[in-house]
Amino acid sequence: MSRPMNKAAIEAFFQRLSDANPEPRGELNYTNPYTLLVAVALSAQATDIGVNKATEKLFQIVATPQDMLNLGEEALIGHVRTIGLYRGKAKNIMAAARILVEKHDGIVPNDQTALEELPGVGRKTANVVRNIAFGEPTMAVDTHIFRLGNRTGMATGKTTLAVEKGLLKKIPPRFMNHAHHWLILHGRYICKARKPRCGDCIVNDLCNFKDKTPATV
Repeated sequence: MSRPMNKAAIEAFFQRLSDANPEPRGELNYTNPYTLLVAVALSAQATDIGVNKATEKLFQIVATPQDMLNLGEEALIGHVRTIGLYRGKAKNIMAAARILVEKHDGIVPNDQTALEELPGVGRKTANVVRNIAFGEPTMAVDTHIFRLGNRTGMATGKTTLAVEKGLLKKIPPRFMNHAHHWLILHGRYICKARKPRCGDCIVNDLCNFKDKTPATV
């Protein structure tokens, strides 16, 4: 783990990311909170590109939990079979749709506990949905953010929950609505796992990672 980043460095870190990309957006396609929930659930151990291909036609006919129930599990499988673990995901999506219809009037709730009670929805997925769909200042820690938090020294920890709590405590409130997207995009394209692009990084001087890679010629 890297030594901790100080408050001023974290402030500058997010200011630079904000200046470079004032309105960051996730890369999953969706039409409303429900289709976002489905897309995020499908994205576990899958790429956003792969999920978008699978849901392109699905989201033309499914917009609500009741639409999903009307479609049926086998038809859903027909749309998502190119995605890893598709059978288990399809089963969970159908079960979650039934709960949303029966307990929440077909509406995706802006409630962490209620979301985590849905089959196939864990803490990370619930945080993503609440951040993107409802503008809540949540932090969903995926592999990219977990790596980035530890590597930079911004929020170190051995578990995703520890890193999440550290980020929520240290990120200035004015950056929280977009922080999740900035960190994911930075981790996905710049602060990569095997070959971080330190030479192309706009926050290189603020990061406490010891083994920075040189700039590419």
